[in-house]
Amino acid sequence: MSTSAPSSTPSRAYAAYRGGLAVIDDPTGEATSSSIILDDRDVECVAATGSTLFAGTFDEGLIRSTDAGETVERLGTDAIDSSAVTAVAISPHDPDVIWVGTEPSRVYRSTDGGDSFERRPGLRAVPSAAEWSFPPRPETDHVRWIEPAPADPDRWYVGIEAGALLVTPDDGETWIDRPEGARRDNHTLATHPMVPKRVYAAAGDGYAESTDRGRTWTTRHDGLDHGYVWGLAVDPTDPETVLVSAAANASDAHRRGRSYLYRRSAPRSGHSTATDDGRTVTEERATGTTDEERTAAGTDGTTMAIDGERTVTTTWERLDGRGVPCGDGIRRAVLASGVASGEFWMLHEGGLFRTTDTGDSFDRIDVDLPDSVPRALALA
Repeated sequence: MSTSAPSSTPSRAYAAYRGGLAVIDDPTGEATSSSIILDDRDVECVAATGSTLFAGTFDEGLIRSTDAGETVERLGTDAIDSSAVTAVAISPHDPDVIWVGTEPSRVYRSTDGGDSFERRPGLRAVPSAAEWSFPPRPETDHVRWIEPAPADPDRWYVGIEAGALLVTPDDGETWIDRPEGARRDNHTLATHPMVPKRVYAAAGDGYAESTDRGRTWTTRHDGLDHGYVWGLAVDPTDPETVLVSAAANASDAHRRGRSYLYRRSAPRSGHSTATDDGRTVTEERATGTTDEERTAAGTDGTTMAIDGERTVTTTWERLDGRGVPCGDGIRRAVLASGVASGEFWMLHEGGLFRTTDTGDSFDRIDVDLPDSVPRALALA
């Protein structure tokens, strides 16, 4: 799946479900309305920019609309070998560059806005490909997410469910297979223009980040009590603030319904507390706005000074009781970043929710949506 961040207050939200795509007009307004398109298709992923959207379906291939869903057309029937399109992404460098992933795992690229596609070579020739397998259908696998690099139009990150994270530095000509520390069961990937070398990964085998454009990865689980991570979104103006949806395992996330929302963020500068043994702990925001500046300052996230001795810590907190249903009876949510500082969007079978204070509180968008588990969310 992939989403595209809007350039201003979103005029539409696109919510993908098994059974249709909801087009939500003016989601932040008072007269919010929605319509359902592709109601006879299982929609796996969606990406959008302006009035143009691309939706991947599991049974009818790739769909494009250039008028916000008023009319639709199927694309790539000559070039895309599978009717199961499971991931789609629009390049932030050129809106005519579209990447598509399928089941079985293959990737395709268009440079003319979807009018034509070509398969990118070598994906299935990487060493780990023989081990890829999707547990509910173990005989196959699929591309779950495609993420562009914010400062390099030729670099892309591809998550295989399940089996590997792959990185291409040259538009799919060659592939880096399973970089050091990368997760194997990647569900959602993200990048941030303020830290162009950083990549975020939410996976069935945990949460991880890279600060060197995907070459090496570090897990960050402190406080994340549920290790099956699905949804992921990063604050538009603060790359240290991340929201994820997580569960104990795949069954809790997708079937029994026992999922949670977590936030990781650096505390306010100068916040001080006293420890049980009388020491003073002062927490400060990391210095700098890029990974390079934080590294030069000796920080990566939160600086904690304990009686003058500095260490680095970044922890997760569970966002129970913030206006969105969590816990028993709730399946995993999908998330999207907004535009303004602190703005996140959350979609699950309980509806569409928005926060403007990094998850301290959520408001439910007053709009009728399908009573079904969502697959993807895009704003435009």
